[in-house]
This record gives sequence, C-alpha cells and structure tokens, in this order.
Amino acid sequence: MKKFLLFLIGVCSVGLLFSQSAEEMAAKLKSKLLSVKDYEAKGMLKTDVAFLKLPISTVRIFYKFPDLFRIKKDGGISVLPKGGIRINMNSLITEGNYTSLSAGRILWKGADLAVLKLIPNGESSDIVLTTLYVDDKAMLIRRAITTTKDNGTYEMEMEYGKYAKWGLPDKAIMIFNTKDYKLPKGITFEYDASISQKSKEKKPLSKQGRIEISYASYEINKGLAADIFGTK
Repeated sequence: MKKFLLFLIGVCSVGLLFSQSAEEMAAKLKSKLLSVKDYEAKGMLKTDVAFLKLPISTVRIFYKFPDLFRIKKDGGISVLPKGGIRINMNSLITEGNYTSLSAGRILWKGADLAVLKLIPNGESSDIVLTTLYVDDKAMLIRRAITTTKDNGTYEMEMEYGKYAKWGLPDKAIMIFNTKDYKLPKGITFEYDASISQKSKEKKPLSKQGRIEISYASYEINKGLAADIFGTK
C-alpha cells in the first residue's frame, strides 16, 4: 500500500511539472506577442480553393490588440474561412482564457518542437482545442491545429525571419477543409466558370483549401485607429 501511495505521488508530481512547464511556456509566448499592440503589414495573398477564382493579390493586413484583424486588397475583398481571424496568432494567445497542457515533443520538418495544447475555459468559445508546435528556444509557434465547434479543423504553419523577435511570421499558411468553408453574410465570390459540372464529374474537386500570406514588411505599434476595422 505504501509503495502504491508513493507511486501515485510520483505520478502526480510528474503531472504537476508538465502542467507548470506548459503554463510557463504559454506565459512566455503571451508575453512575446503582447509586445505587439498593433501592426500594418504589406504582403501577397494566395488563395487555393478549387471552386473559387481568386488571383494572387497584393494586400495590406491590419491587427490591433486584442482581436481586431483585417485583410484588405485593391479592387476587392479578401475573405478567409469563418473563424479565419485565427490566422493571426496574436489574438489566439493573448486572450489567455484557456488551460495549458504539455503533450511532449515532436520532430517536425527537421525541428525539435514542444507540443502545447490550449483548452478554452469558456463554454461560449467556438474553439474546442488548439495544439501548438513551439520552438521553445526561440519561443516561436511553428504550427497550430485548431478544432472548432462549427467550422471544422484548420491548420496553420508559420515561417519566420527578420520579425521573429516580435513573434510575427514572414509567411503564414492556413490549410482547411472546404466542406467546412462558410461564406460570411453579404459576401459573394467570382466563381470560375471554367469548372463545369461535366469537368467536376471527371475530376473531383479538392476538398482541401489553402490560404498563404507572404509578408513583405510590418509597421509595428504605430497606433492604428479602430475604424480601420469597421468599428469604433
């Protein structure tokens, strides 16, 4: 009985260490991202969705703490999948209302990464679970997989360069299932007329969509006004 109690204490102690490690990592990520109060970025947006005709576009991307995010392009509107605000990691991490759990480590694209799971504490959140793959030496999120209640599961991949000290990527890629793609009300797309019903029958359309943003430059903490995001 005594050995069994000692075993339980040991298991609990290990679990506590993992929990503390996860909380510390989440806190460090949050601290890094909180240094960015707002930004305006310039870049290129590439959308690869089988049923849409969307050319590569020059875009401006805006973010303001805690969760305002907008992509603007000349001559049109860029639309991400519903819930696509999460293409911006700042808004996800800095909200802070989640429980952090460590899930070990993984080798991904040649990098040894820590796996961190974030479970929202509030029942009202559309997010069920987010799994982060973190370069815990540089404190950078390399990959994130988010499962939502209403909008499926999507994946983010980030590549970093000269803005790494801010936790801001040079490239962000979102991968999602098109069957879960929901169009926001009032927004229409230019459908590709070349995709006829006959061609659909010959070659099924890809069920996977991909959105890629390559950032050319950022202007950080310049003091963006809320009305840029269509709000006050």
